[in-house]
Amino acid sequence: MLTQTTTRVLEPADLGAALAVLESAPVENAFVTARVRIAGLDPWRLGGEMWGWYTEGRLTSLCYSGANLVPICATPEAVRAFADRARRIGRRCSSIVGPAGPTAELWRLLEPAWGPARDVRAHQPLMVTEEPSAAVAPDPLVRRVRKDEMDVIMPACVAMFTEEVGVSPLAGDGGLLYQARVAELVAAGRSFARIEDGEVVFKAEIGAATRQACQIQGVWVAPEHRGKGLSETGMAAVVAYALADVAPVVSLYVNDYNTPARAAYRRVGFRETGAFMSVLF
Repeated sequence: MLTQTTTRVLEPADLGAALAVLESAPVENAFVTARVRIAGLDPWRLGGEMWGWYTEGRLTSLCYSGANLVPICATPEAVRAFADRARRIGRRCSSIVGPAGPTAELWRLLEPAWGPARDVRAHQPLMVTEEPSAAVAPDPLVRRVRKDEMDVIMPACVAMFTEEVGVSPLAGDGGLLYQARVAELVAAGRSFARIEDGEVVFKAEIGAATRQACQIQGVWVAPEHRGKGLSETGMAAVVAYALADVAPVVSLYVNDYNTPARAAYRRVGFRETGAFMSVLF
């Protein structure tokens, strides 16, 4: 039994305690919770390590260390411990992302060793809704993407990612991992689009999904169709699907400077409940 404050890599036997921490904040932790629910805590299956911070023998904070570094329910003491561990092993992640407060402190401690970052998005409002839109009618042409439509949806996914992140997901491995993730969401029935004449007009995915909450990602409207309200009607449709089939709470996070998107999501019924932060390398 651990009797003092300490941090260590969690093992499969720690799954119950880790899930208790994750599910104490089901909306903001949806991404990591979904991964842990599927893969457990084995690093090979999880795609990274889960670090735990203990106070008087009780697991109170987590940090996922994989392609992303994600502080979870992290107290100031835990953040310092996670930063120390991350510094020792060196940067292996492509981003740091999580609730704004702990993530900002984690980056403050790591920046001297890991900086500079390619981009820092210090305030990304976290928005949620539990009801279908009362003000915006769902677009009846938005539907689930079929498995035989991968060649149709992929160019839109690549365009969205490149526009949002600033680099192409096809770099490095030629896009194999990204294509596999898109295919996974399509196969799970969590990729949605309005497709006209073989071209994607609007698209979005339900990325992370747990019993308590799900997270919409990858919202994109083809440039030639922007300004027509399709993001609102499309989002209303995806929210309706999500609430009916996936989880009782639907969330997303958005860059604070994207005022048109924030306004559109508010019209659909989302409200801001917190903020995330992303550091991109």
